[in-house]
Amino acid sequence: MDKIYIIGAGPGDPDLITVKGLRLLQEADVVLYTDSLVNEDLIAKAKPEAEILKSAGMDLKEMVDIMVDRVRQGKMVARVHTGDPAVFGAIMEQIALLKKAGVGYEVIPGVSSVFASAAAIGAELTIPELTQTLILTRAEGRTPVPELEKLKDLAAHHCTLALFLSATLVKKVVGDLLEAGWSEDTPVAVVQRATWPDQLIVRTTIANLDQDMRANGIRSHAMILAGWALDPDIHSNEEYRSKLYDKEFTHRFRRGVKPS
Repeated sequence: MDKIYIIGAGPGDPDLITVKGLRLLQEADVVLYTDSLVNEDLIAKAKPEAEILKSAGMDLKEMVDIMVDRVRQGKMVARVHTGDPAVFGAIMEQIALLKKAGVGYEVIPGVSSVFASAAAIGAELTIPELTQTLILTRAEGRTPVPELEKLKDLAAHHCTLALFLSATLVKKVVGDLLEAGWSEDTPVAVVQRATWPDQLIVRTTIANLDQDMRANGIRSHAMILAGWALDPDIHSNEEYRSKLYDKEFTHRFRRGVKPS
């Protein structure tokens, strides 16, 4: 069956695409990419004779019609998305139309902005005995969220939160977190354009989140990470340590040694 390759480009740095994703991009006859989000330096790695198409100005039917047309011409088509296509990637509706047209697809995962942002600030988002859960979500704006997934209800778990697409909804975010019982001094890290040359990192707290984002002019392309795992001094707290490397802890590959 003919198929389209849906490729995760990663968060911005062109070196953060997977080896497989880069190989397919370089082999493709047609590259359709989200030009408002994907780095042009990455797309420049396509072969010189490839047809390069920008999708930001296209609607869904327009995009899929082009992909179906090209693949039916026997061409290899790469549809390049920012980050990882599975997280807020808007691929489901494309796949539905591809299936209707009898065209297959293969998804190549990419580095999500949530993990690029964590790397940028040197954070581990799951800390033993502090939080072992990470919730990826967004604040409710023009697109509603399911009734059981309201931010204040998710925040009631008091675990690490990663908020996509929420930079213009910060007042609502703060209100929901406080309503869920979060302390005003809970650490927050905002990473705008993670891994791009103009990456901006703002470390703040729930109480100061709105004013600090406004002061830095952050209204888009930002990941908001919240929770005590984001405490910049958490590394020095010996109370929170993984058992994995504890010399007294026995696991499949190493026998622990108890103190004499």
